[in-house]
Amino acid sequence: MATEVSRNDPTNITIPTHTKAWFYSEHGKASDILKLHPNWSIPQLKDDQVLIKVVAASLNPVDYKRMHALFKETDPHLPIVPGFDVAGIVIKVGSEVVKFKVGDEIYGDINEEGLSNLKILGTLSEYTIAEERLLAHKPKNLSFIEAASIPLAMETAYEGLERAQLSAGKSILVLGGAGGVGSFAIQLAKHVYGASKIAATSSTGKIEFLRRLGVDLPIDYTKENFEDLPEKFDVVYDGVGEVDRAMKAIKEGGKVVTIVPPGFPPAIFFVLTSKGSILEKLRPYFESGQLKPILDSKTPVPFSEVIEAYSYLETSRATGKVVIYPIP
Repeated sequence: MATEVSRNDPTNITIPTHTKAWFYSEHGKASDILKLHPNWSIPQLKDDQVLIKVVAASLNPVDYKRMHALFKETDPHLPIVPGFDVAGIVIKVGSEVVKFKVGDEIYGDINEEGLSNLKILGTLSEYTIAEERLLAHKPKNLSFIEAASIPLAMETAYEGLERAQLSAGKSILVLGGAGGVGSFAIQLAKHVYGASKIAATSSTGKIEFLRRLGVDLPIDYTKENFEDLPEKFDVVYDGVGEVDRAMKAIKEGGKVVTIVPPGFPPAIFFVLTSKGSILEKLRPYFESGQLKPILDSKTPVPFSEVIEAYSYLETSRATGKVVIYPIP
C-alpha cells in the first residue's frame, strides 16, 4: 500500500527505519548465499539523497560478479544488499534536493561508480537510498517494470558510444547484440546517433531478435568469425570480451570500445559512471517510442524468487532484462 499512499497523498507517509531486503554475508553463488532479511536498517538520509519506495528492480551481470567476489579489492564490504537498477517513488528528500519532490516517480542506477564505493543497501529491497544526481524522472509512457530495466545497461551503452565518438554516417559492429547493453547500443546507434550501418553478433536463436532491433547485418557467431568479414567498421562495441578480434574488424582510424576488463589499449576500456542526466537526455526518445525497453520472457519475477532469477541470469540465456516486481 505504501506506493498507492505516496502517489495519492505524499504527506500521508510513515517514513520507514527498516526494510525487507535480500542480502548476502559471504561470497559465492546466489543459490548458496542469498537470504531474505526481514528488518534491514535503512541508513540516515544525506542532504543530497532521496529515500525511494522500490516498485521494481532489474538484475545485471555485475550483481552476480560482485557476489562471486570479483570486485573484492574495491568492494570489501559484507553483508550486502545487491542491486543497481531501481524504479520507484520518492518518499523523502534531503535538504539539498531540488529536482525531485515526495511522490515523484523516478528511476536510475544507484551506484555512481560501477566497481567501487558501491552501496551496501542496493535495490533488492522495499526501500533504498540514492543521490539526486543519479536519478531521473520516469518516462510517463513506461511502466515501473520497463523503467527498472533501463538505467545501468542504457547508460553503459550510451557512455561507450560517446567514448568511441560514434556519429551520423559511421558504421558500427556490436559484439553481444542480444545482451542488455548490446541491445541498447544498437537502438542508440540507430535512433540517436544515426549510424549508417549496424552489424551485431549473437547466437543462432537470437538472430531474428537482432533483425527486429534494426540490425542491418546480423552475424551468428557460432557459424562465422566477424573479424574475417571483408567489411570493416568505424566502431566496434565489445560487450563480450573479444578485444583482440575486435581490433581486426575496424577500419583504419576506427575505434574499439569495451566494457570487459582488462580491455588492453588501443581499445577504450571503461567502467560506467552513473548519471541521471543521461536518462533525462534520452527521455524524449523513450516517450516517442524510438527507444524501447527489452524485457526477458521471464519478467516480471516476484520478489520471493530473486535467487531463481539470478540463477537464470547466470546461464546467459536471457534476452532482454530480468526485472523483479512486485517488491515485496
